[in-house]
Amino acid sequence: MALLLKNARVIDPQVGLDETADILVRDGKIVEVGQSLTMEKGVERDLSGKIVVPGLVDMHVHLREPGFEQKEDIASGTRAAAHGGFTAVCCMPNTKPIIDNALGVEYVKSRAAAVGKCRVHVSGACSQGLKGETLSEMGDMVAHGAVAFTDDGRGVQDAGMMRRVMDYGAMFDKVIMSHCQDEGLVGDGQVNEGVASTRLGMLGWPAEGEELQIARDIALCRLTGCPLHIQHISTARGLDLVRAAKAEGLPVTCEVTPHHLFLTEDAIGDDYNTFLKVNPPLRTAEDAAALIEGVKDGSIDAIVTDHAPHAAWEKDCEFEIAMFGMTGLETSLSLMITNLVATGAMDYAKLVEVMAVNPRAILRVEPVKIEAGSTADLTVIDPEAAWTVEADGFVSKAKNSGFIGAELKGRATDVYVGGYATLEDGAIVE
Repeated sequence: MALLLKNARVIDPQVGLDETADILVRDGKIVEVGQSLTMEKGVERDLSGKIVVPGLVDMHVHLREPGFEQKEDIASGTRAAAHGGFTAVCCMPNTKPIIDNALGVEYVKSRAAAVGKCRVHVSGACSQGLKGETLSEMGDMVAHGAVAFTDDGRGVQDAGMMRRVMDYGAMFDKVIMSHCQDEGLVGDGQVNEGVASTRLGMLGWPAEGEELQIARDIALCRLTGCPLHIQHISTARGLDLVRAAKAEGLPVTCEVTPHHLFLTEDAIGDDYNTFLKVNPPLRTAEDAAALIEGVKDGSIDAIVTDHAPHAAWEKDCEFEIAMFGMTGLETSLSLMITNLVATGAMDYAKLVEVMAVNPRAILRVEPVKIEAGSTADLTVIDPEAAWTVEADGFVSKAKNSGFIGAELKGRATDVYVGGYATLEDGAIVE
């Protein structure tokens, strides 16, 4: 199929591109980027006033399938991803059963091929059953297409076990993505320890419960040479540890979620909104400000959502027993545009780096560039679209967003995966 995208502002810092141009696509590949392009037959779209960027990637999502389809499944989760402007996601392995062998990897790949609205990269568990005791079948999962490994949902508690995981990761040149959480220190913590835990009368979750494992895993990275990626970083001191590791030349990267950038512990009020109960917890305003600076200066490599859908009853209960996590696929891009791009804190080129370029590089998957020969995974953005986040506007099965009611600017209108539209004029292409 031939596709011609006309008159868009095309932005790709990888090739030094930021200009109004046309993009000609044929058979899933970009054929030409230039001015006044034509084609004999095919689909032509006039994208005047829109922005076209390399397809966005969210490298930290929970699609919940297999085993928790009441929360989300691969069909609904990838639809939510496309609705949010993503051409690819990396799904976490804490499903039921745990994705700790090749069978799990193949199941997700086959389901995504059958019902997915975006590409799905699969991460495998580091340990069998996420128990942190016995190594998972890492080699077999690599052979079947796993792109990374993580025990996301909990941290690998034993340092010796984590060393073995990272030894294997180094051997296969696969990144180990670490959920940094010292369970002995965190315990039954609910919210950030300090003012918030005191004000709300909740068990506290100290920042040190995250930072200790960041420091430990950086040391293990130094020992093993394995690429290390710190997941959903949430504290200023944790970011300083990552900065120091990068300055040392260690292969360490990190990610942050929009909710840790744009929400703080102060958002949890007397209504005890369980949509704001996340892991790690919302931190202080000072932490959030430091993380924003980290995105701007390049210390933070990727924006992720940690999209964590839950059934209504799992959140509609007392704060102490509510599940951790919030959804994010359908709001992430707009939150970044509204809070950072539209305010002048960063430009679209930087947005492309943290939401498209760097995630692919960390996962070691095929780069996507807006140049001839590249795969035509493209995201189209209307930078002026104004909208309000409403529960009934989500494509995801879940509604547990901490940003409901937020007034946002900028939104994905079209998504092309391999040259084929999965989102067109804001609607999922069936």
